[in-house]
Amino acid sequence: MSSKTTPGACPGSAERQPAAARLRTGTLGTADITFFVVSAAAPLTVMAGVAPIAIVLGGIGAPVAYLIAGVTLTVFAVGFTTMSRHVRSGGAFYAYIAQGLGKPLGIGAALLAVVGYNGMEIGVYGLLGSAGADTAHALWGVDVPWLPIALAGLLLVWYGGHRSIDFGAKVLGVLLVAETGILVLLAGGVLLRGGADGLSLASFAPDNVLVPGTAAVLAFAFIAFTGFESTVIYRREARDPGRTVPRATYIAVCFLGVFYAFVVWAVIQAFGDAAVVEAAANDPGGLFFAAITTYVGAWAADLMHLLIVTSVLASLLAFHNAINRYALALAEEGVLPAALGRVHPRHGSPYLAGAAQTVLGLVVVLSFALAGADPYTQLLLWVNTPGGIGLMVLQLLAAIAVPCYFRRVRHGEGAFRTVVAPVVAAVLLTAAIGLVVSEIDAFTGASATVNTVLVALVPGVLLLGLLLAVRLRRGRPEVYARFAEEPTE
Repeated sequence: MSSKTTPGACPGSAERQPAAARLRTGTLGTADITFFVVSAAAPLTVMAGVAPIAIVLGGIGAPVAYLIAGVTLTVFAVGFTTMSRHVRSGGAFYAYIAQGLGKPLGIGAALLAVVGYNGMEIGVYGLLGSAGADTAHALWGVDVPWLPIALAGLLLVWYGGHRSIDFGAKVLGVLLVAETGILVLLAGGVLLRGGADGLSLASFAPDNVLVPGTAAVLAFAFIAFTGFESTVIYRREARDPGRTVPRATYIAVCFLGVFYAFVVWAVIQAFGDAAVVEAAANDPGGLFFAAITTYVGAWAADLMHLLIVTSVLASLLAFHNAINRYALALAEEGVLPAALGRVHPRHGSPYLAGAAQTVLGLVVVLSFALAGADPYTQLLLWVNTPGGIGLMVLQLLAAIAVPCYFRRVRHGEGAFRTVVAPVVAAVLLTAAIGLVVSEIDAFTGASATVNTVLVALVPGVLLLGLLLAVRLRRGRPEVYARFAEEPTE
């Protein structure tokens, strides 16, 4: 990519403008962006696959953990969305961190974002393979290897990302309505029949919340929100981004917090406060299927099997789109190869970035398959875990960057948005990261050596990014100078 700029233009605007102009600007509304980020969280998969473990660990007080995580991330969203009105770069996380904490840490954050989002996406192909195989066996009695399912998913996700952003929004909208709908159907059936022993609010009593297992449940709860912060990545494609991006962020995090807590509470009522922990421990994978069979019907359980597969596909597509836009922004910065900044002339999508991400996913998936790794316990958990921790670290750094940024610029924002909320969020996120790291065994089920490596990857990638910043400052000073600078458009 050439470093020349036109006279009077800000550095880097010559490279950024053509690709930005070809994106489908003004396309996404609040609902569209919300579909992207809530789909990334995969509510049905999180509930049916993870919530039973949360109930085993935390007992009937598990729903409160999701509310606590939701409140914490809502506080984080206050400063985060305020920053989005002032920093217009397509780099989102890394741009905020660079503007607030300096370019070296911003470049480190950029590398961590690329690795983190890729980890969250690529690992889920293992979940797609195992969920698809389980569904085929449960519905038709057919044993299908997980690898062909994962490879088919790679192709479908590539195609979805290759098409226009509004195409992706429509697909995710349909899939999200379907997966949340089946959970609402389950909860409705439980409420209408009064649960196993009558409806109870004991889940919210302090004695049931303040138990030793709550820390582990909180760790699971925070990871369940992963991806909600990607609203800001779609700024350039949003209609009236100063309004739609903050609205979508708040809607996403509040919906997830309340919805997760409500669904977990409803499942507890399905079995009764006294029996649900034992039921979850005996068959965690079948807890939700047993509940919906009892309260709605066997046909609904069959439908839930299918919708878990589509829920995973929706999550993959949402993360794929987010990764492509990060790659596009970094290519425009000159940090990644310029080819990754090319936008499809008809679809308005960063299609080469999408192709490169798909190839990376293919290499990782095939590598695990050739090594004989388990698609769930190894491909999913080992690749997802450092990705999730990395994104939480980025949230923490972004929260710290907010007050640092607003101390240096003139603005009309209040102290609550620019200082109080970000500082509170930073403290809470530090505690959340500590919880996740301390409960790493519950996430991976791996040896101490493997867990140490997985956790160490996050600071290792951040350090590698700092070294890259030093190299750019010395060897490519023009790229370093324009990194995370504000666009002129």
